[in-house]
Amino acid sequence: MRKCVSGQDGPLRTRSRPLSRLEVPPDMQKFSLEALGHQLMERAGSAGGGHTADTVVGGHERILRQTVIAMVKGAVLAEHENPGEATVHVLRGRVRLSAGDLSWEGRSGDLLVVPDARHSLEALEASAVLLTVAKVP
Repeated sequence: MRKCVSGQDGPLRTRSRPLSRLEVPPDMQKFSLEALGHQLMERAGSAGGGHTADTVVGGHERILRQTVIAMVKGAVLAEHENPGEATVHVLRGRVRLSAGDLSWEGRSGDLLVVPDARHSLEALEASAVLLTVAKVP
């Protein structure tokens, strides 16, 4: 049996069974990655290094972290270690992910899997990406 929990503006969520007294529904949040990327792009030009970022989910103390990073053309996130499994989803623009002698270019809509090695990210044009990191516990 499906139940719907409603709010003033209509259904908020559906579930297949009622919540027990000990269960707490997960917090749901919605982010416009496109809008956040646009806002960050406006700030990136005046930011040191030509890039700026905002973590939207998790953080350094959590296993999962998702961060939107905006970079002006030519900005580089210098070579660094991979703290765990990671991907870069290109929201807009074009970037190059490099690790040693290998490199991969990504355009809007592309998902790059970050290698388990030292790597860097360069904006080949003004870009916004969603970095997702799952730290190895």
